[in-house]
Amino acid sequence: MVDDKEKNMKCLTFFLMLPETVKNRSKKSSKKANTSSSSNSSSSSSSKLPPVCYEIITLKTKKKKKMAADIFPRKKPANSSSTTVQQYHQQNLNNNNLIPAPNWQGLYPTIRERNAVMFNNDLMADVHFVVGPPGGTQRLPGHKYVLAVGSSVFHAMFYGELAEDKDEIRIPDVEPAAFLAMLKYIYCDEIDLAADTVLATLYAAKKYIVPHLARACVNFLETSLSAKNACVLLSQSCLFEEPDLTQRCWEVIDAQAELALKSEGFCDIDFQTLESILRRETLNAKEIVVFEAALNWAEVECQRQDLALSIENKRKVLGKALYLIRIPTMALDDFANGAAQSGVLTLNETNDIFLWYTAAKKPELQFVSKARKGLVPQRCHRFQSCAYRSNQWRYRGRCDSIQFAVDKRVFIAGFGLYGSSCGSAEYSAKIELKRQGVVLGQNLSKYFSDGSSSTFPVWFEYPVQIEPDTFYTASVILDGNELSYFGQEGMTEVQCGKVTVQFQCSSDSTNGTGVQGGQIPELIFYA
Repeated sequence: MVDDKEKNMKCLTFFLMLPETVKNRSKKSSKKANTSSSSNSSSSSSSKLPPVCYEIITLKTKKKKKMAADIFPRKKPANSSSTTVQQYHQQNLNNNNLIPAPNWQGLYPTIRERNAVMFNNDLMADVHFVVGPPGGTQRLPGHKYVLAVGSSVFHAMFYGELAEDKDEIRIPDVEPAAFLAMLKYIYCDEIDLAADTVLATLYAAKKYIVPHLARACVNFLETSLSAKNACVLLSQSCLFEEPDLTQRCWEVIDAQAELALKSEGFCDIDFQTLESILRRETLNAKEIVVFEAALNWAEVECQRQDLALSIENKRKVLGKALYLIRIPTMALDDFANGAAQSGVLTLNETNDIFLWYTAAKKPELQFVSKARKGLVPQRCHRFQSCAYRSNQWRYRGRCDSIQFAVDKRVFIAGFGLYGSSCGSAEYSAKIELKRQGVVLGQNLSKYFSDGSSSTFPVWFEYPVQIEPDTFYTASVILDGNELSYFGQEGMTEVQCGKVTVQFQCSSDSTNGTGVQGGQIPELIFYA
């Protein structure tokens, strides 16, 4: 009886809340219902009421509209029973597909977080992808609506005019890890890139037209660009039609050409990229290094084509690209001890090149005989004047050091140093370049000063890549004549072409060099 009364009270409460017109109609309908109970079934059709119309009233408010995340800020779970989005991400990356907790929707205040739970989750999945080449496939669940919202290709695939109603779609040309990275972006609005999968992820993003993910991949590649991967990235950037990335690759290859040519990645490039590198006018490398790199590439290419490793096959895979190597511009020793004895050149080619070096009347060659221009180094001079005194500048194994930062990527090739103020002298210089205590480049060499106040270059073995907006430490330890010139009226900021260089004192300096005066008057770099 108590239950019946409670039900009646609830009904009465609901009835009282209805608009007046609805009450009247309800009363009339109840009367008609009573009278119709004693009449025939044919008369019951006349008792149907017209539909009730409701008027929707929009209430105006001055308060700012709040989103769900503002109303329900996320709280850290009080105990282990509360599942976080990160935990779902991890389990979904592993494809565990665990059933979410009851009322899991209530755990997450935003649509983004609720959507993230569906990432790589079989729950409510209406399509599956078999991703990867044969023998390395992975079956991944998907939700057509979410995928279509994130990619125009998926939209056409599932809802376009030519859409096919397939429960399983095979994608053999995309790596599973890259496809998962793309799905994570679509579902979770998160970009998770790794060095070993970023190229494959870029391919997936390009294929399914996910431009923001593709841009993030390109940015990742640009920031991780180095001489070791520049040649491979150059090949890929041309394939993906990314001109900005292509330009950045060329900057690294030109400045650090010898490191790039000696890298393992150089042997992985395609023939078209090989030709473009060998044809490059601004390649900053010795020609013997270019020649040896081409032979290394030819050896790997023979293996790719299942050819025997013979001199004939190396020349065969190189084809006309061999004549892009500027062999006549090599130093005579490099040619005689290297290219001439490699076996790749014919006897006639070897004789003609020797005649090119020695004869007054030079023979015609198929090889390019004009030396590459290379890169012209720039010099950033930080002092406005220099001087010498009878008691300065002395060197007794102490370190002269200065810190600097640039506003765009450059490649430090060496330092300009002052020489003796007491006539000609020879110095031994140990130069070093560090970033946050980590040595990036160092070299021990000698230079001869003629007693003038000029600066004398000392070079690193290879140019060192310098990233913008980070301070690096340039150091030198000199051994030689006790007295030398030193800089004065130092500047904290110097504009050198399109590059702005800032200087500050270094704690490594134990011989008096600082911003206002001392040694290391010049930074020599490529930009």
